[in-house]
Amino acid sequence: MIKKDDGSFTFTATSGDFPKKHKAPVINIGIAETGKFIMTASSDTTILIWSPKGEVLASINTNQMNNAYATVSPCGRFVASCGFTPDVKVWEVCFGKNGDFREVARAFELKGHTAGVHSFSFSNDSRRMATVSKDGTWKFWDTDVEYKKQQDPYLLLTGKCEVTEPCRIALSPDARVVAISSGTDIVVYNTRRGEEEERFLGVHGRCITDLAFDTNSRYLVSCGDRAIRVFHNAAGHRAVVEEMEAMLKKTTNKATRERLEQQISSARKALAAIYGKKH
Repeated sequence: MIKKDDGSFTFTATSGDFPKKHKAPVINIGIAETGKFIMTASSDTTILIWSPKGEVLASINTNQMNNAYATVSPCGRFVASCGFTPDVKVWEVCFGKNGDFREVARAFELKGHTAGVHSFSFSNDSRRMATVSKDGTWKFWDTDVEYKKQQDPYLLLTGKCEVTEPCRIALSPDARVVAISSGTDIVVYNTRRGEEEERFLGVHGRCITDLAFDTNSRYLVSCGDRAIRVFHNAAGHRAVVEEMEAMLKKTTNKATRERLEQQISSARKALAAIYGKKH
């Protein structure tokens, strides 16, 4: 912060290099939405947890032969990784009430694939996760469990998919839709029954390198070659209509019915705007 001649202040951001601690190339980096820590993962089996000032708080050995992908959960509590082994491992990064780092503790594992996991994704509240594997399947999980009491996540459904490398999976923040990229193609599925909703072929001239939904689950974004492609999440709007209509049939509360009808109307309008017709 620098004080100017007129008495006001200006802020100048300064960059700083973290010390070189990894012994293999770094493949993923993430920062907790709380701002409390940064995660880096290298292509061996190492994940490092850093303070924002560049101090190593903890080192994790994933024991997965190699790391294929790692990330920080949207809630900022967890870090997770997948690799050569057919599972996804999740750890909780714990801080005390005073904000000081305490420990990294094993939270839970997603087990059920029969081959290495390419990629995984969290919902916005981290209560759901999706995984895609070399075994040609994707899985949708309920991770809202009491893991401190050794309760395991529940497998909600399994679907078949193409898994041409590189392969990425993205779970919409509201957990209603899964998108999987395989090579240059993208396929979108609903998570209520695991059905295919959309198929986009040859989206990019080269293999898709990443896939993500916006925080409101309205758009899906992909990148590959030199382009970024943006898609309407029509499957998500259809899922809202189906889910809200099912709830509408079960409720008699006037206020609840009005709220559900409003959500259905908004989703139908969004679909009409996408397709240019009544939906």
